[in-house]
Amino acid sequence: MQIYVCVRHVPDSAASITVTGGAGIDQNIAFLINPFDEHAITQAVKIRDKIQGAEVIAICLGPDDAQKTLQSSLAMGADRGVLVQTSENHDSILTAKALKTAIEQDGSPDLILTGKESIDAEGMQTMFRIGALFNFPVVNNIVKFNIQDNEAIVDHEFSSGIVNRYKMTLPCVVGAGKALNVPKYPTFPDIVKARKKPVKKIALTDLNIETVTNSMTVVKLEPLLQKRNPEEIKGTAVQAAEQIVQILKFEAKVIS
Repeated sequence: MQIYVCVRHVPDSAASITVTGGAGIDQNIAFLINPFDEHAITQAVKIRDKIQGAEVIAICLGPDDAQKTLQSSLAMGADRGVLVQTSENHDSILTAKALKTAIEQDGSPDLILTGKESIDAEGMQTMFRIGALFNFPVVNNIVKFNIQDNEAIVDHEFSSGIVNRYKMTLPCVVGAGKALNVPKYPTFPDIVKARKKPVKKIALTDLNIETVTNSMTVVKLEPLLQKRNPEEIKGTAVQAAEQIVQILKFEAKVIS
């Protein structure tokens, strides 16, 4: 069984990010594996450990520096990695095509996992586009996963805590939610062993992807500026409570 995990190389959310050129960011900051993808890697390793002969392959589209993200995936338990090299940022349309083509050239996927979203773009589209290209069923934000009789049985967390259960034939694509598991962070020996695991590098141009006629472009990025106007609430406890209710109802509009 070949389990592919699509991982993304993203800016560290704790870094001080500066917008440059109106639609880009200063690249001289720390990048790391997308946190949601850690849940996908952890789940893939759990599945592999239960199925004899299974293999976990981490695959990433990104610059040479993205090999660090693949090394993190290998240290967390992936067996090998595939880096599709590109110096540009690509939208989910081309990203899905690149990952799909690289996976096909590498092997035959029985299961594809991703994180439920990336913390930089938050588009939540790539896994659906990959599924559409392969004609595989897709479920995102899963919080429980089991394989039984060549079927994946998954619990999908919807809004307001609603959980739906789906049964999908393999192969399929699933996006790992935060509640799926607790990521298995590597020990020092894991990191050392990961350096000996193979990482295959492929230039994006060598994939010979059919020209994409439609695309999405980031037009503008703006820093989030939070404006706060503190107001003192005066009066008795009862009067203060009444004022807070009015603020929540008519200003914040979080209650009705």
